Amino acid sequence: MVTVISRRSLLTSLPAASLAFSACRRTAPAYPWYAYIANQEGEAIAALDLEVMAVAKHIPLKGSPTEVLTAETRPVVYALTPDTGTLHEISTGDLHVARQVKVATRAHSMALAGDEKMLYITALDPPSLVAVAVDSMQVAWKLGFPEMPVNLAIGVDRNEPNGGADLQLAAISFGTCVRLVDLQHQQLGNPLAAPAATGTWGQVRFLSGAETLIAANLVDQQVSLYRTAPHSKTDTAQTSAQLITHLPIAVRPDNLCFNHDGGQLFVTGEGMDAVVVIYPFDTPRVAETVLAGHAPGAMGVSDSLLFVASPESGDISILNIPTRKVIAITQVGSDPGFITITPNDRYALVLNRKSGDVAVIRIADIAPNRYKAAGLLTVIPVGSKPVSAALHSVG
Repeated sequence: MVTVISRRSLLTSLPAASLAFSACRRTAPAYPWYAYIANQEGEAIAALDLEVMAVAKHIPLKGSPTEVLTAETRPVVYALTPDTGTLHEISTGDLHVARQVKVATRAHSMALAGDEKMLYITALDPPSLVAVAVDSMQVAWKLGFPEMPVNLAIGVDRNEPNGGADLQLAAISFGTCVRLVDLQHQQLGNPLAAPAATGTWGQVRFLSGAETLIAANLVDQQVSLYRTAPHSKTDTAQTSAQLITHLPIAVRPDNLCFNHDGGQLFVTGEGMDAVVVIYPFDTPRVAETVLAGHAPGAMGVSDSLLFVASPESGDISILNIPTRKVIAITQVGSDPGFITITPNDRYALVLNRKSGDVAVIRIADIAPNRYKAAGLLTVIPVGSKPVSAALHSVG
């Protein structure tokens, strides 16, 4: 049963609203750190020094970046410019483009393998999956698609001794279906059986260990779960997926976000000013639907807080994850669309697309068990239409 926490009950328990928004954090012992911010219209990456809270350098690119990824084992950050189909490698030591490779006429999105030996890019022209060998920064292979890709997820085993071995499994969503890809054999699997589903499909995510795949069905307004653990070492992507269940929810599943241990999945989207909370393990079920924000969009988490962006109203709603109560709402800027949490849960960085700046919230100032306005530490201009950010230590 879905429990809806009403806006009235929230308002009677909270004096006013307050907030902040985030992306999943990376663990690290100390500063200094830089945030590398993709300015889509500015055709540059802004390197933001988090010690002095100022942009150290704008790194120009030939194209409009929409996504940045950090490499934990290398002193580099990767930026993708889909309009030019080019992957750029940026050195974190001297803040310049060290290498680049053109992978397609037009690209879409990217994901780094768990062992960071390969970077995978979905391309639109032609529709395909492109594997780039990180050491050589050259295209290793390409796999053609029958239709345009929508979203990409790579299976990673976080229990492996090396900290995240590539399981040689990817999931790709398309407009009409979801398919698995056997990366080792470069083989595209058949559409996953989904008799209750009619498409269109959105985001795909693997649970920890990649034994379960979660896929967002936008048309049927449900989240579908599939068991992807191979039954034997000879299983391929065509034979290793089995439907677990379809979970109808109160919103269109436009945005998916896990808490840090993967035990809770948060969903926002069109249809309701709310966050849907799902327990994806064991017997998957919808736990609650919590009213939060106005037309809520992108999300992110710290250890105990969920940050939810409301692009239309320019604010962030902060939920206490253990209690699932809204404990703060704060104005951050114009059109917040992405947030990342800095190491050790020090700051929440909110990227405002229209105002071209980053709002910085100090997480330690947010009271976890009572209402207290979450004031901004500072707002930093970074460029034209910031849309994505990645964090990396200096040096």
